[in-house]
Amino acid sequence: MRILIAEDLYLLRDGMVRLVEAFGHQVVATASTGPETLDALLRWRPDVSIVDVRMPPSQSDEGLRAALAARREAPGLPILILSQHVDQLYARELLADGAGGIGYFLKESVFDADQFVDALERVAAGGTAMDPAVIAKLLSTGPSRNRLDELTEREREVLALMAEGLSNQAIGKRLFLSESAIGKYTTSMFGKLGITDSESDNRRVLAVLAYLNSPG
Repeated sequence: MRILIAEDLYLLRDGMVRLVEAFGHQVVATASTGPETLDALLRWRPDVSIVDVRMPPSQSDEGLRAALAARREAPGLPILILSQHVDQLYARELLADGAGGIGYFLKESVFDADQFVDALERVAAGGTAMDPAVIAKLLSTGPSRNRLDELTEREREVLALMAEGLSNQAIGKRLFLSESAIGKYTTSMFGKLGITDSESDNRRVLAVLAYLNSPG
């Protein structure tokens, strides 16, 4: 994969470069500010990019804004966002275009190299990779809480894993259940949430997350 890494802290940026190169991928560009990030995203159009939310010059949400601007110019441009904390507004904005190819991870959760690279590859393929901590936050708050209360404990487990970007087969392996059993839970869960089912795992994930992040 051709990868762009946008991170203002040199040690962290260099560490991520070494990590992805160790897995056989190519870093085509790096950036350390918001404007540099936007320019590099549109110039290189990489297979996937790792973008920090907070970057110079403002140290607010320059990285996120660059990612959103780039995806407006190049819909579906695969980007994995790194953040210090869970922000539902960020998740909502990232999912707003419904194009897929989006990831949102907390920096503190990136401690497993295989898991991180797997998330990168999933996003590069047009899928969705969401940090479990982000999903837990979305499931515990927001305007959709009343419908979430209708779900059984098992349906909530399936929903959380689906929102991370896992397929029914992967969810079944995680929960030690058959793929057909997961399909039944999914059908029931979507019925309670008022979401139309889809054959596409990615579209289902986007539908669920968009619903959970809807302003009401």
